[in-house]
Amino acid sequence: MIDFIEQTIAELPDWAGELTLAFLAAALGVAVALLAHRVLFRVLHRIARTSASQSDDLVVNRLCRPTRWAFLSIGIVLAARETAALEAVWERLAPFVMPLLTGWVAIAVLRACVEAMVIRADISVENNRNARRRRTRLAIFSRIGTFIIVFLTIAGMLASIPGVREIGVTLMASAGVAALAVGAAAQPALKALIAGFQMALTEPISIDDVVILDGEWGRIEDIRTTYVVVRLWDDRRLVVPSSRFLEDTFQNWTKTTSQLLGTVFLYLDHAADVPSIREEYVRQITRHRLWDKRAQVLQVTDCRDSTLEIRLLMSAKDGPTLFDLRCEIRESMMDWIRREMPEAVARRRQLQVAPMEVAAAPSLLDGIAVNAARSTENRHEPN
Repeated sequence: MIDFIEQTIAELPDWAGELTLAFLAAALGVAVALLAHRVLFRVLHRIARTSASQSDDLVVNRLCRPTRWAFLSIGIVLAARETAALEAVWERLAPFVMPLLTGWVAIAVLRACVEAMVIRADISVENNRNARRRRTRLAIFSRIGTFIIVFLTIAGMLASIPGVREIGVTLMASAGVAALAVGAAAQPALKALIAGFQMALTEPISIDDVVILDGEWGRIEDIRTTYVVVRLWDDRRLVVPSSRFLEDTFQNWTKTTSQLLGTVFLYLDHAADVPSIREEYVRQITRHRLWDKRAQVLQVTDCRDSTLEIRLLMSAKDGPTLFDLRCEIRESMMDWIRREMPEAVARRRQLQVAPMEVAAAPSLLDGIAVNAARSTENRHEPN
């Protein structure tokens, strides 16, 4: 077979023979690279399947595709060393291909490691504060790292172009003006990048935090370098700039813990038997499945002209549970008062007075006629 190939190439013109030899060398390098990649990852897949953790499978699957292209480039590089024509072509493509493949592999490694650590940070458990903090940091640093890798990759590819490289040298020579121009143009991006670093370090919010923003209740669904996605209670999404969580005031219901206190107000008649209502409230709250056994208090917090204001204080493990607890306690307490203590239901009192007799007023025409008659009489009277 080799003799036949050499004989066939010898019969071709020099340029055709060089191209054929370069093509065959590249094909051989690609075939060897694909075979080595397949053998290597088959072994890695078997090792990952024997492990009980899902992180190994995730990392192997994430790296499979970019490393295949990296192996292909390595095979072509090795083949180009033996073929002058292929080496000449590769020297023109390598400055673009190698930075691109390097950046692709670096991003794949970064995301694989981040996703593997995200799997270990389980937020489905009840006490998930540390897991949510870890996921938030991983998400922010992953996006910042991806941005840096992409920036360096594009810079490496552009640096291989002589004209672009000369422009870069000229800009570096006039660093003062260039720094001002670049700083002014990149101010929004730099501000967002710095805000991402600040949010990762100071942690004003974390993934799955419950926040109140612009009067809307929602959970932090995603944190980007430039904006934050808040999933509202009715499945709408509120997109907020990242800098707002560092500069403006907002409510975070799960900053340190998800446990919350809540109140229910009842407006009852002044004749209500408060001790009996307190006993019923204690009975209901202690048996309720949503109460976390931290706080339960009944107090008369105000006395108005027509009603008593009674506050029921209660606690729950998180915001949604507290909302359901308040609604159910409000309904059950009012139902008990209506059945067992109807005199406590607030009523509007009115004082009855004797009926008043009101004389009918004369009509407008009658009044005009009377006034006209009086005026005539006054004119005819002697002075």
